[in-house]
Amino acid sequence: MPAPRLPSLLTGFPPVIDQHTEILILGSFPGTASLDAQQYYAHPRNQFWKLIGCLINEDLPALPYAERLLRLKAHRIGVWDVIAACAREGSLDSAIRHARHNDFALLKQECPQLRRVCFNGKTSGKQEAVFAEAGFDTLVLPSSSPAYALMTFEQKLTLWRGIMR
Repeated sequence: MPAPRLPSLLTGFPPVIDQHTEILILGSFPGTASLDAQQYYAHPRNQFWKLIGCLINEDLPALPYAERLLRLKAHRIGVWDVIAACAREGSLDSAIRHARHNDFALLKQECPQLRRVCFNGKTSGKQEAVFAEAGFDTLVLPSSSPAYALMTFEQKLTLWRGIMR
C-alpha cells in the first residue's frame, strides 16, 4: 500500500531583514490575499501597516509596498513568518496543516543587532519560548488580522507600542 500523499504546500515569503535589524515581527503564515499579491499583510483590512505606521510616525498604508519595506528597514524593523510552508484552505491559522517552520538558526548571524522578537498573534506566539531561551527579548501581540476582532484598533495599538520600548 503506497504512503498517503501530502497535499501541495503553500510557500511563504523570504524575511525582510538586514544586518541592522533590531526588532523582528513574526507572523504565522501569509493569508490568501498576501499570497496572491506576494506581499506581507496585503489584506486591505489587516491592520499591520497602520499599526506599524503609528509606531514609527509614518503613513505606511499610503506608500507602495516596496517603499513600506524600505521604511521598515530604515527603522530597524524586520518582518518574517514562523511557518515557511504549509497546507491550508483559506486564511485562518486554525486551518494550517503540515506546517514546516522557517530555519531561524542563522538569525543571530544575519542580524547581529537583533534584540527583540515580537509575535503577531497567538499562532506565531507559540514559538516565543524558543526565542526567549535564545536570549531575545520577546513580546506576543494581539493579531493584526481582521479575523481577530476582540479588540479595537486603539486597544491593539496600546499593546503594539511595546515593540518600540
